[in-house]
Amino acid sequence: MSGIISFIVEIIIAIYLYVDAPKHNKSPWLWAILGFFFGPFALGIYFIKTGRKVVGWIMVIVVGLLYLAFIVLVVLAAVLFANGFAP
Repeated sequence: MSGIISFIVEIIIAIYLYVDAPKHNKSPWLWAILGFFFGPFALGIYFIKTGRKVVGWIMVIVVGLLYLAFIVLVVLAAVLFANGFAP
């Protein structure tokens, strides 16, 4: 279920970037593809590039911290599985 929701969010971000990019003389296809594959991170970068710097930086920092937390949790889980959960 969460995979479907994230897919829908990525589609919405890609559509928004495709529609909004020509207003700022940016390539709509490039930003739509970036928005689809990188989602909120690409949206934050787009906001920074188009002059909405505060919202863009907040989005980039929050998404970056969430990605970092996910990576730390995956590495921690791998270490725990490798050691067999033994102290």
